Amino acid sequence: MTEQISTPSIQVKYRAEKLLNLAATTWLIATTIGQWAFGGYIIAFYGKSTALGDLEKWNQVLPHGYVKGDWTGNLVVGLHVLLAAVLVLGGPLQLLPVIRRSAPMFHRWLGRLYATTTVIVATGGLVMVWTRGAVGDLVQHVSISIQTIYIILFALLAWRYARAGRFDLHRKWALRLFMVVSGVWFFRIGLMCWLVLNGGPAGFDPKTFSGPFLTALAVLVYALPMPLGILELYFYAQKEAKRGITTAVALLIFVMTALMVIGIFGAIAGMWLPRIG
Repeated sequence: MTEQISTPSIQVKYRAEKLLNLAATTWLIATTIGQWAFGGYIIAFYGKSTALGDLEKWNQVLPHGYVKGDWTGNLVVGLHVLLAAVLVLGGPLQLLPVIRRSAPMFHRWLGRLYATTTVIVATGGLVMVWTRGAVGDLVQHVSISIQTIYIILFALLAWRYARAGRFDLHRKWALRLFMVVSGVWFFRIGLMCWLVLNGGPAGFDPKTFSGPFLTALAVLVYALPMPLGILELYFYAQKEAKRGITTAVALLIFVMTALMVIGIFGAIAGMWLPRIG
């Protein structure tokens, strides 16, 4: 009798776990495509303008990104953008199970490079926000500053647990680091998803790049990062292994992935390709 009752329950639980794994895999595929597209755009746009000596073109994307005569500041901006490309191209590689299994040495060295680069980029971004006249309101700037704290803290913890051989904890902190490091990318695709769904700007002024929507988006991406919250729910669903919780988290990930896909293709078609064309 016990076996007859427990077997269907185990099968339902197993299906819920498979659904959660499928949701996570779908999210990873979409994220990898989106971040590599963003990385390709960074290299094509900034690389081409730099190679041609047309540094003023940076200002089409980054207000005051290039300031004539300020070579120190321009160098900081250039290095920030270059290292940002390293993050969006290398980050997804760190998450691919096949890389961890088949090339562990590459995974370790890329991880060291990734963690170090995150701290440099976050610090450089913080300097740019407060010294180069970044667009947006005060809440957006403060939110980005809070994100910098997350990045430095998570990078140190991921590094610490890797050195200690606590790879279970290292994996969790590395994933947390990836989520907060990807804040700029999440902001861009979140904005593009909003524009696509609304058929244009809504809830903000595109000239001043401020308004209630952008303020809320900055808070939910940088200061109180929603992607990090969803990751914590994923960890919880894995740990608890309860069918209802596992299924609900899987469906939430599917919904968020669908919104991401809208934003990714909106960004590719409406923002990245036109700028490098």
